[in-house]
Amino acid sequence: MMNELTSKYIVVEGPIGVGKTSLANKLALEWDAELVLENVDDNPFLSKFYKNSRQVSFQTQLYFLLTRTRQVQAFKQRDIFATARVSDFMLQKDRLFAQVTLNNEEYDLYDQLYSYMTVDIPKPDLLIYLQAPADILLKRIKKRGRDFEKYITKDYLEKLNSVYLKFFSTYNGSPLLIVNAEDIDFVNNQKDYSNLLDKIYSVDKGKHYFNPLASIINE
Repeated sequence: MMNELTSKYIVVEGPIGVGKTSLANKLALEWDAELVLENVDDNPFLSKFYKNSRQVSFQTQLYFLLTRTRQVQAFKQRDIFATARVSDFMLQKDRLFAQVTLNNEEYDLYDQLYSYMTVDIPKPDLLIYLQAPADILLKRIKKRGRDFEKYITKDYLEKLNSVYLKFFSTYNGSPLLIVNAEDIDFVNNQKDYSNLLDKIYSVDKGKHYFNPLASIINE
């Protein structure tokens, strides 16, 4: 069981507003693990991107690629087996966002850079994918009130949901737990959190599903 292990790399992923950072924080505390969070707020192009995505889309995406790669490579260079690590992003997410934000010419150039910079990146021992409908994501984004996120549209979130779903439908790089996060509150509801934690402990290999409103299905 995972709570008995001392050398795990766990990644929580999903679209904007789904609860990645909140869950990553709780899991890191649960396991006394190192917390690795992406530096979203530091991107100087992000506010302009949400106002007019075409104007600075390539700059925004390139900045994220550079900073995310730097973060992953930094803890890779340390002893990855020294402690458990919980992160709220996987490096592959950068390519998913690029598919939504860049035009064909920009993406071709971006993809060459991505392929060069992401050689031999570490794979998670467990990947937790949180998903929720776009209207729920938009509601949560508005509730947290980040100024640079006020221009995010439902259409943009639907596109993100689509590329995430396509990616994870064929993902087999590590054990995967897909969580329906639409009606789960693992921050304020201890029962929700405990049920999710029990499910995480039960994941061994392959693809698994956790839906609080339905029976749990395993593949």
